[in-house]
Amino acid sequence: MPHPRLQELTLKLKSENASDRLLALVALRSLPSAEAFPLIKPMLFDDYLPVRSMAIRSLIHHPSAESVSLLIQLLDDPNYEIRAGAAGALGHVGDHDIVQALSRVFLEDTEWLVCFSAAVSLGNLKDPGAYTVLLHALDHPETIVQQAAIAALGEIKAFDALESLLPFVQAEDWMIRKSLATTLGNLPGPKSISALKYLAKDDNPQVAAAATVALELIHEP
Repeated sequence: MPHPRLQELTLKLKSENASDRLLALVALRSLPSAEAFPLIKPMLFDDYLPVRSMAIRSLIHHPSAESVSLLIQLLDDPNYEIRAGAAGALGHVGDHDIVQALSRVFLEDTEWLVCFSAAVSLGNLKDPGAYTVLLHALDHPETIVQQAAIAALGEIKAFDALESLLPFVQAEDWMIRKSLATTLGNLPGPKSISALKYLAKDDNPQVAAAATVALELIHEP
């Protein structure tokens, strides 16, 4: 039996008022996928950018092979915000098979926001197959992308990346040092512990706190 709100939401999605369409997409997140997905799908190509972005975020709540396929298609969208949204969503609805698609978009896209989203998603997937791309991402000109790559290398337990990560203890950006501290906590070993003890004395309190927590997690005083 169809959900009692389905007809109401269907009408809202056809409204000329973008706010109605946005609210309907949010509501569709809690409906069964069999009913919600067919309504979300056409909204991925709405004329209004915020509606398209909301539709992408709503797909996260209805993962399926078709959701993944649509999001991969959107990685080639002309609008960089849509590409970034799709890359970010794939980290939540995708599986290991999408690492190649995210790696490609990271290497080919020229917008830092897309690269950032792809790096975050590669970390979320926790697939070692992302190692080479994430290592490459450490040299990205945007520090926020470097930060995402550092975090992702920790998520995939990339112990082989340790020598490439350690120089970031001297990074000027405190957020990079904080991200590094968390990552080193996921890569325990003598060199990681030594670097964390150094970061625990960092002038920035957030960096020092992150390093202290990481040391506690690996049971080092």
